[in-house]
Amino acid sequence: MDLHDYQDVAENYDAYLDVMYREHDSYEGFQDFYLGLAREYGGRGTIDIACGTGAVLLYLAQAGLDVEGTDLSEAMCAVARKKADRMGLHPRIFPGNMTDFRSDRKYSLAIIARSGFMHLLTPEDQRRALLNMRECLTDDGILTLNTFAPHPVFQAQQMQTTPDDYTFRLEYTNRDGYRERIYNAISYDPMTQIMYGNWKFETLDVDGKVIGERIRPLRMRQTYKQEMLYLLELCGWKAVDIFGDYHGSREDTGRYVWVLKKQ
Repeated sequence: MDLHDYQDVAENYDAYLDVMYREHDSYEGFQDFYLGLAREYGGRGTIDIACGTGAVLLYLAQAGLDVEGTDLSEAMCAVARKKADRMGLHPRIFPGNMTDFRSDRKYSLAIIARSGFMHLLTPEDQRRALLNMRECLTDDGILTLNTFAPHPVFQAQQMQTTPDDYTFRLEYTNRDGYRERIYNAISYDPMTQIMYGNWKFETLDVDGKVIGERIRPLRMRQTYKQEMLYLLELCGWKAVDIFGDYHGSREDTGRYVWVLKKQ
């Protein structure tokens, strides 16, 4: 299992992400970026893949767009459905793996927001997902996804750590009203290009005493730009655009927001 597969993580996901991105939001502007793509390319429907708790899905649905969502985690899907109900929205949300899910329709836009694609841990799974997207889209369909290339400085640091070398990340208030502290420990395997480690959640009482602890695993694969370009070509995709952020920058910082079309 991965971090996002746990019910406690799904139920608190929005709360701690709000704190995490309050001061340094590496995904700033992502909702409006995807809204723009959906308005341009999603005329025959948009599928939000790895939709999580619905940050993009419900934003597009609120704008009146034809959008559906799928996620490998049933726990995440359940939270997204509850949020949709509270908002008076009714998009179809169903569990599915991006490598092989099927729908009863084809879409003109597929979104794999934020780091969703990076949870595919092998080139084989990446290839299966990219080929599956071709089957789910119309002939002129567009796919957008995000990747990070390995950063040499961070690589060197993470290669010296273990999954138990915890660093404080943030403190937030969970859905039950308790303060929780999150620590993470991340290591890096240069042979597989996988970041792996654990997140530790400590629940505190009113006096700040730890009254509970949970450990949740997290693994993500980083992909070099040239590696990704070859993979896309092999799977029948061509880059329409490659951005360095969600505001249209084309500066090459090792972070890539891909906009792809079928070849």
